[in-house]
Amino acid sequence: MYPVAMGLRDQLAGILPADVLPYVSDHFEVIGDIAVLALPERLEPWKQTIAQAIVSRRKNITTILNKKEKVAGSSRTARYEVLMGERTVTVHRESGFSYRLDVGRAFFSTRMAQERKRVTGQVGSGERVYIPFAGAGPFVIPAAAQGAVVYAMENNPDAFRYLQKNADLNHVTGNCHLFLGDAFDTEHFPYKEFNRIIIPTPYGMDHALETFLPLLAEGGMVHFYTFKAKEQIPALIAAYEGKGLTVRYSAPCGNIAPGISRRVFDMVHRP
Repeated sequence: MYPVAMGLRDQLAGILPADVLPYVSDHFEVIGDIAVLALPERLEPWKQTIAQAIVSRRKNITTILNKKEKVAGSSRTARYEVLMGERTVTVHRESGFSYRLDVGRAFFSTRMAQERKRVTGQVGSGERVYIPFAGAGPFVIPAAAQGAVVYAMENNPDAFRYLQKNADLNHVTGNCHLFLGDAFDTEHFPYKEFNRIIIPTPYGMDHALETFLPLLAEGGMVHFYTFKAKEQIPALIAAYEGKGLTVRYSAPCGNIAPGISRRVFDMVHRP
């Protein structure tokens, strides 16, 4: 998320009516050279004015999208309205890696950049790593660059196409085994045990941990993401411990709704 210089709200003061100005956010997501807004209905009549204000201060932005529907479905894509520009394909750079993707066809969140760096920085050379729900590769590429042998699964054909392109773009194809299909379908994998599993779980799919846990070697590490309220965490940790896991680290990774945050759990499979 990037704040606009001097504040978008300040920039629009005197241009937008005073009663709608508080609905303007000074922050929005920038993926490559594409700005992604989520304008409330109250700002609908002024959306083009807001878009013009953004590009007047951020010359690197060529396309502005307004999210009309939240991420949903097995493809994990949202519906966008194009406010400015003509294309939704971009190249986003993160932690020294490049990701080519179509923002309208492949899920990608810049909010997870530091978290991805934290997790993939723990990956060791020679590890066997499984990454379901791989998307365009923001966990896959840096893990493979660490020297791991990465098995990744993605169900969305468009995201999978960019996953393949990004493995090649970042010169890690030799360390990647990429599969198009259901993340839970691991029967054709040559290995049934992984040293590390990174699970960027989509909303409402908490059963993923129980499904993938049999693939984790004893002493192996799983990084599991879920969406919970703060008061649910103690009971959740107790449940994970009961499954033979030791919780080494847990932290929020951004709010998605009032009182609900994405949460990561780094857990070791006890022998």
